[in-house]
Amino acid sequence: MSMRMTGMFSGMDTESIIQELVSAKQTKVDTQKKAQTKLEWKQDAWKELNTKLKNLQSKYIANMRFSDAYSKKTTKVSNSSAVSVITGEGAVNGVQTLEVSRLAKTAYLTGGKIQSSKEVTALTTLGELDEKLGDDFSGTITVGAGDKQKTLNIDKNTSISTVLNTMKEAGLNASYDAGQKRFFVSAKTSGEDGNFSITSGDASGQKALKMLGISYDASAESTGKSDDEAAAHYTKGQDAEIYLNGAKFTDSTNVFEINGLTFTALSATAPGETVTVTTEQDTDGIYDMVKNFLKEYNSVINEMDKLYNADSAKGYEPLTDDEKESLSDSEVEKYEKKIKDALLRRDDNLSTVNSALQQIMSGGVEVGGKTMYLSDFGIDTLGYFTAAENEKHAYHIDGDSDDASTAGNADKLKTMISNDPDTVISFFTSLSQKLYGKMTDLSKSVDGYRTFGNFYDDKKMKSDYDSYTSKIKELEKKLQDYEDKWYSKFSKMETALAKMQSNSSAVTGLLGGS
Repeated sequence: MSMRMTGMFSGMDTESIIQELVSAKQTKVDTQKKAQTKLEWKQDAWKELNTKLKNLQSKYIANMRFSDAYSKKTTKVSNSSAVSVITGEGAVNGVQTLEVSRLAKTAYLTGGKIQSSKEVTALTTLGELDEKLGDDFSGTITVGAGDKQKTLNIDKNTSISTVLNTMKEAGLNASYDAGQKRFFVSAKTSGEDGNFSITSGDASGQKALKMLGISYDASAESTGKSDDEAAAHYTKGQDAEIYLNGAKFTDSTNVFEINGLTFTALSATAPGETVTVTTEQDTDGIYDMVKNFLKEYNSVINEMDKLYNADSAKGYEPLTDDEKESLSDSEVEKYEKKIKDALLRRDDNLSTVNSALQQIMSGGVEVGGKTMYLSDFGIDTLGYFTAAENEKHAYHIDGDSDDASTAGNADKLKTMISNDPDTVISFFTSLSQKLYGKMTDLSKSVDGYRTFGNFYDDKKMKSDYDSYTSKIKELEKKLQDYEDKWYSKFSKMETALAKMQSNSSAVTGLLGGS
């Protein structure tokens, strides 16, 4: 940068003069910066629209291409307190009868209260429970659970904790409640196979079981209530049992998976009572899937129409920092919105995508040798003169309670789903396949222009943006050099004037002195 001198000797406004001289070149820089800013805004506008298009394709259209997506069925039961049902893909339509004979139970032992006036913890030993036990006290306790069996050798030093560990090693849930002075033991799974036993074949072992409150008869089940705190209560494990259409089914749990249906028994039915199980096509499920797809499609197509048909912003360009200083924040925002709203006006890529989607949606689909259209299912646009601005390509379902424009019409779609679901499924799977294929083609990779999955020329835009950056840098360098050149010239002029003034003063001094 050249040395800069103000008009000290010439009296000229050097700064203003130079700024006027370089203003033309500054305009060139500003023009490129504005163009780059506008491109950046256009990239952002396309990114937002591109996300919505990809969401429409991947979240809605992709799933609707396959008939499995429409295999929606629902099952109703006449007594929901007795059984609940989940409908699977393989469920068959029809009416069945069900009886719940009994529910599954888990084998459970509630120990009797240990008869001791002292505090009894998990570390308490048999000898501490009964101080009369001698050193010769010994025996065994055997815990059997399924195919596991653990035998514990006991003596007066055997602790409650040791007994608990043996139960756990045998595959049981076991705990001791010191506050209640009781053992609580259960199988890890419900059903008959979960039955367990805690026994002893010798007198010492049997004595230990009684001391610990876990002596019981595993072959019998304690029933009813008992006021005897020392008595243990054992509940046998039991399989659930139901009758479906007269056939008996048993399971260790209360859940039965039968022919595509999952039954969960909740309570036994009364003697002679049968539950009616009705499986049918889930009309609402298919209807909602189509409705949700159209809602998303309408949102995207309406936005594309709005962007394409936006009012012109001719004459509006992004503001420089200097230009913004003379405006309020709200004025700047309003000004820039005018530009941003028109960024995709008459955009070629937007027109291509928009037209392609409209063409497929309005086109026919062959079903069983017959060409069918969305209108055959009570789905159509409102018409050019009826639809709101930028909503002329949106589709409405006749009888849709959420659509004020068509709510009063007969619901043809839901009727067809109920009466002829195969035709509905065939039509929408084919329509979705066409849409998906076209959108995939429109968003394929194009060397130098776009990356896969984008509906706009993202690569080309980035390349253009980078070109602007280089060009702006080059213009700013030229501007700086040009500005420096003029400062240099004016500096030389000021220097010359300074010398002339100095010489003139010297001459005047000499003349005056003579």
